[in-house]
Amino acid sequence: MRANGLGLPVAIVLTGGETSDVRGYAPLMAEPGPQPKVLMGDKGYDADAILADLDERGIAAVIPPKRNRKIQPVIDGHLYALRNLVERCFSKLKHSRRLATRYDKTADSYIGFVLVASIRLWVSHFINRT
Repeated sequence: MRANGLGLPVAIVLTGGETSDVRGYAPLMAEPGPQPKVLMGDKGYDADAILADLDERGIAAVIPPKRNRKIQPVIDGHLYALRNLVERCFSKLKHSRRLATRYDKTADSYIGFVLVASIRLWVSHFINRT
């Protein structure tokens, strides 16, 4: 899932449960929507291919390095702390019990409900702004 600066979902791609972040990166970045300026990810996104792609696109990478990196780049801790917005978005989506427990049998019905829950987040964001 890609989220905007408010912690609201912008793009969603469904992958298998055992799929790594590296395999889910390309389909997610291919989704239509605004191009991010910064990618904040966990150590699962620390791959040479992802870092090279981000560099080509002119997107800043705020990804902590894995232990096996020979050169450990320093990341901006203040920017990385904003990753909490994305984690809170996941938490809000999981308030829908149907998403958290994955009751749906098919991928289409599951992604459909993920989209409905995402729309609820967007609507509640704008309605409560009075």
